Amino acid sequence: MVANAVVHVIDDDESVRHALAFLLATSGIPVRVHESGDAFLETVDGLQPGCILTDIRMPGIDGLALQRRLAELGINLPVIVMTGHGDVPMAVEAMKWGAVDFIEKPFDDAVLLKAIQTALDRYSEQGQREYEAAQITAKVNGLSIRERQVLDGLIAGRANKTIAHDLEISPRTVEIHRANVMTKMGAGSLSELVRMALLAGLIPPK
Repeated sequence: MVANAVVHVIDDDESVRHALAFLLATSGIPVRVHESGDAFLETVDGLQPGCILTDIRMPGIDGLALQRRLAELGINLPVIVMTGHGDVPMAVEAMKWGAVDFIEKPFDDAVLLKAIQTALDRYSEQGQREYEAAQITAKVNGLSIRERQVLDGLIAGRANKTIAHDLEISPRTVEIHRANVMTKMGAGSLSELVRMALLAGLIPPK
C-alpha cells in the first residue's frame, strides 16, 4: 500500500460514514469522511492520495457525476462505488467511467477491506506521478496569461531580460510575474519549478 494513502469515504448517510470510518480506522487504514460529492470536491486542491469509496446514489452530485467531474479535473484516484439493491446498471456505468470495483449494500467487511486494499495497491508509483502531474497542471491553469508566458520563458532557460524583450514588457514587470508564478506554483527555486514542469509534461522529454 502507498505510504500515507487515505481512503476518502463519501456518503450522505451519517451512520454509514461513521461505521465505515470505524471499520477502516480499526483496520489501520487512514480515512477521511465527506457528507456529499460537493463537499468532497471542495477539498480537491489539497487532496491526499489514496482511493475513493463513494455511494452511487446521493443528493446533488451522485457517484457517477462525481467520477465525471474527477475526470474533468484530471484526478486519477481509484474509485470504488457502493450500490444498493437494483443499482447494478449504475455500477456498470461507473465501471465504464473507470471505477475499479463496486460493492453492493449490505456488504461484508472482509469483502470491502479486500476491495479497498486492491484499490490502494493499484495506486502505484505511476499513479502517484499522475496525481502530482494533475496537481501541477491545475496550478498552471490558475496562472494568468502573462504569468504563463513568463513561466514558459523560465522553463525554456531564458533570462529575465530576454523574457522582457520577447514580451515587450519591462524586466521589473517580469520579476513581479516571476514571483507570482513561484508563489502560485508552490516552487521554492527555479530548479524545483523546472522539475514540476517536467513532471507535468510542460517540457517535452529528450
